[in-house]
Amino acid sequence: MKKLDGRVAIVTGSTSGMGRATAVLFAREGAKVVVTGRNEERAKAVVDQIKGEGNEAIYVLVDTSKVEDVKKLVDVTLDTYGTVDILFNNAGALSMSPITDVSLEEWNKIFNVNVTSALYLTQLVAPIMKAKGKGVIINTSSVAGFGAHHGFAAYVSSKHAMNGLTKSMAWELGPEIRVNGIAPGLIHTAMVDSIGGPSVVQHMIDQSPVKRVGLPEDIANAALFLASDDSSFIDGQIIKVDGGFEI
Repeated sequence: MKKLDGRVAIVTGSTSGMGRATAVLFAREGAKVVVTGRNEERAKAVVDQIKGEGNEAIYVLVDTSKVEDVKKLVDVTLDTYGTVDILFNNAGALSMSPITDVSLEEWNKIFNVNVTSALYLTQLVAPIMKAKGKGVIINTSSVAGFGAHHGFAAYVSSKHAMNGLTKSMAWELGPEIRVNGIAPGLIHTAMVDSIGGPSVVQHMIDQSPVKRVGLPEDIANAALFLASDDSSFIDGQIIKVDGGFEI
């Protein structure tokens, strides 16, 4: 029996990187997966891959900073599959503006994508999970949620907020719903590639005991563990998947 047989999973930000790897793995483990993103070509490619492996998925085009898109995502999921068992709030946006330069527009956008969308999606799916008597929510945080880094004020603040939101969700939504977070470190994604080039990446590798860049599949494996019954006594935790960078 597969770990997620019969379950319906929404994975936001799943057209590339960590979200895509997670969507594919969840489907391989028996879940019916709802893929989301803003680019239809990439969304279709993920669904095609999942279906090509003999598994089940649909895609919904979503800008998670927009309330109406988030509502549409849940409506389409319910119309198609009738329920939601797993929500992976993975969609994220990066900001590289220092405190004195970050605009309120940029600040609000980062918080809308990284935090507020997770809150709203949770508000929509939690009653469904509560009524079923069981559900799992996973939030993507970051190692930036445990410290500060020059030039990333909005991003760092949003990930600290995500940690607090995750713990609050766990307290308020139990016992039926378990809520945990994943804090990726240096993972080989387009977002990481944008932070400063090979020298910055090499510096982060040098600071890691395992001396390598993480892969999207490393996050997917952690998400599968948290989504499955293997982690049934883990709740309200932020699990660092960072190669030891934040020891």
